[in-house]
Amino acid sequence: MNLTTNYLGLTLKNPLVPSASPLSKNLSVARELEDHGAAALIMWSLFEEAVTAETESLARFLQNQDPGFAEVSGGFLPEQPECAGALDQYLDHIRKLKETLEIPVIASLNGVTPSGWVRHASAIEQAGADALELNVYYVAGDIRQSGVEVEERYLSLLREVRSQIQIPINLKLSPAFSSLGHLVTQAAAAGANGVALFNRFYQPDIDIQGLRLQSTLRPSTSAETLLAMRWIAILYGRIQGLSLGATGGVHTAEDAIKLLLAGTDVVHLCSVLLQKGPAQVALILGGIQDWMTEQGFESIEDFRGRVSALAVPNPAEFERANYVSILDSYSSAPGVRI
Repeated sequence: MNLTTNYLGLTLKNPLVPSASPLSKNLSVARELEDHGAAALIMWSLFEEAVTAETESLARFLQNQDPGFAEVSGGFLPEQPECAGALDQYLDHIRKLKETLEIPVIASLNGVTPSGWVRHASAIEQAGADALELNVYYVAGDIRQSGVEVEERYLSLLREVRSQIQIPINLKLSPAFSSLGHLVTQAAAAGANGVALFNRFYQPDIDIQGLRLQSTLRPSTSAETLLAMRWIAILYGRIQGLSLGATGGVHTAEDAIKLLLAGTDVVHLCSVLLQKGPAQVALILGGIQDWMTEQGFESIEDFRGRVSALAVPNPAEFERANYVSILDSYSSAPGVRI
């Protein structure tokens, strides 16, 4: 049975790729993920804000510290390069993962300014990462900012990074765009080798007793895969050379199979691994293989995209027709009048 797939120009042994999470911080856990069948590993995201804040804090300490004695020379305080910061630690971890694993290692960068993205991306490439995921997490809270401006923010960052590095770039997108297909087409033209659909925006919650915002992390559910499934089915086969990755809500082999039928090249796993451990990769992979045997498929390519917009009799089912048919099919619960 041939489970290989091509993603970002990389040949992977199967389509299951753990996405950015704390699991990648532990070398032994990363090795477990590989042993259980992970085809590549996406590292946790390096946040530009964290690096910048750390650098500014260190600079204040080194430059503004009063040693207390006029006789103390300038060598009393440590030199800044001697202090390993978040970026240096991240780069060092890339090297360690490359030494430990045989599968590709994909770094993840979450930045906010073009200069920060480019500077960190170049360092990540030099550290040996096989590819780079640009995890653009941007909420357009300024009501004066147009949709075109938001899209250009993503594309300009992508162009800046593409001009500086040679390794493959994967752009992780949110679903909050008025014309997602057009944006993905522009991203491919700007140098993206692939897109991951979708970035999961964690929503702030409200503590009604304390009258304040609170951060609450809720694991994904299988139902969340449907949004990515729809857009992957719409995009499949329409943008030459662009890899498609599905992320968010994959918990079972059935979830993964649906996304592969829609046309994804890889399926990203996160919440299920955090909840149940690395062994879930093998269970999901085994479920895919069992289903392929039942269906008579010998390779991933035999069924990838078989239920995409290019393959189904009525492509409109991925658009408005689906909305109408779902509403028409609803029936109320016994005893409830509508």
